[in-house]
Amino acid sequence: MKRSPFQRPDLKSLFKPLLFGGFVVAVLSLLLDLHGAVKAKNHGEVCQEIVQSRAALSREQLAKLLTVPERDSKSKVQGILKAPYCKLPKLEVRAGVNAEREAYPLEFDPQTWLVILYEGNEYAGYRFSFR
Repeated sequence: MKRSPFQRPDLKSLFKPLLFGGFVVAVLSLLLDLHGAVKAKNHGEVCQEIVQSRAALSREQLAKLLTVPERDSKSKVQGILKAPYCKLPKLEVRAGVNAEREAYPLEFDPQTWLVILYEGNEYAGYRFSFR
């Protein structure tokens, strides 16, 4: 079937390249944004003091830590995790309370650190830091 010069082009054939191009741009911008977000999170996380240069957290230690509820004792968490790789600068998460932070590289992924937060003698939580 031959199309006449006055016939409108098929809209589906016009949208496919536009849709594909939009998808590619969206994926690229998302990847670039995530890369920037990960870099931004590492600011201010420079070790102040290296405690145990060979410290690395095993999967078993990580699994045990996940059973400890927040506000449990600092000594219980330190008993599971042992000495940290380093201490990070103190942070004020809640007004008027200085929190200590200790970092542990993961044994199975050394570019990822587990950062433990203590408020006084209480375990206040954790988060992962991607290097």
